[in-house]
Amino acid sequence: MRIRAAVLEEFGQPLNVTDLDLAEPRGREVLVRLVACGVCHTDMYTASGVDPSGYAPTVLGHEGAGVVEAVGPDVRDVAVGDHVVTLFSPQCRECEHCRSPKTNICTAIREQQNLGFLPDGTTRLTRDGEPIRHFMGTSTFATHTVVPEIALAKVNPEAPLEAACLFACGLSTGIGAAMFTAQVEEGSTVVVFGAGMVGLGAVAGARLQKAERIVCIDLSEERLAMARHHGATDTWIGGDGTVERVLEETGGMGADYTFEATGLVGVMRQAVEAARMGWGLATMCGVAGKDETLDVVPRLLITGRRVCGSSFGGVKGRDQVPQLVDRYLAGEIDVDAFVSHRISLEQVNEGFDLMHRQDGVRSVIGFS
Repeated sequence: MRIRAAVLEEFGQPLNVTDLDLAEPRGREVLVRLVACGVCHTDMYTASGVDPSGYAPTVLGHEGAGVVEAVGPDVRDVAVGDHVVTLFSPQCRECEHCRSPKTNICTAIREQQNLGFLPDGTTRLTRDGEPIRHFMGTSTFATHTVVPEIALAKVNPEAPLEAACLFACGLSTGIGAAMFTAQVEEGSTVVVFGAGMVGLGAVAGARLQKAERIVCIDLSEERLAMARHHGATDTWIGGDGTVERVLEETGGMGADYTFEATGLVGVMRQAVEAARMGWGLATMCGVAGKDETLDVVPRLLITGRRVCGSSFGGVKGRDQVPQLVDRYLAGEIDVDAFVSHRISLEQVNEGFDLMHRQDGVRSVIGFS
């Protein structure tokens, strides 16, 4: 079938919105008609060329939601008409990692996915007979996409797909970091560095976990106002004295939990230094630049602080994304507040420009 899609042709250049051919789904694959897709920092990061694992040409996009239009052979868990959220972090439920409660990083299709292919090592996307690679196994900057069944979460059809798509990446990454990776305890003190989509999600997740004090730190007053809306009890403008302020306001000890959601290694270090002596946990959610390293004084760790990373918020996508969507429907998460701009596929490069200017939190592509 013919589809419209945004293709990364060359690193550092605008995406090319053009027509492509999409083949039918094969075994355990699903054809999805996209209804909405968020424009995520990871898409811009790859398009810029600084991502060491990036490749081109490819159809970008991974924060998608839509409706199943067709299923290939042996598909068991979704059917035509189901509402689904795409999962760049799949869940096969069968590999060693999926069977373990310790991680959400499924290994079933990881190798081929990282190369831009579907599990059988081929693509469903072509242009004039030449293959176009898939991005993060999803390629949702398109009117339609074919994805593995294990990379789809079936969600409540009552949820608007414009809101549901944010659970495909940014929102789940932040909320999950607090709920599933760090497992924030009731009554604790939390400090979140960064008030973008992921940081605001971490604020909301800490609130859902009943943290007593939630401090959000950013350079934007507008974003800090959003942090207060989502549950922050304190909001601070960031700067060089941030760690000292955290220590001062916690009796010299530091916060029980800190979350870094900027991708800046200097801020990552602040998150470690602001964590509580004895048991503080610093969770890294941001993606640093190529070849950057995190410099940590070993004594901070010897005295009880811990550092961990969080991929997709520790969320096991097929099982837990539907649960998060249900909490949105129950009124516990104000997802609609995150949608700052509504754009068309033809305006996808404007979505990158808005993100670069830090104008709003999330631009969402709507497909008519």
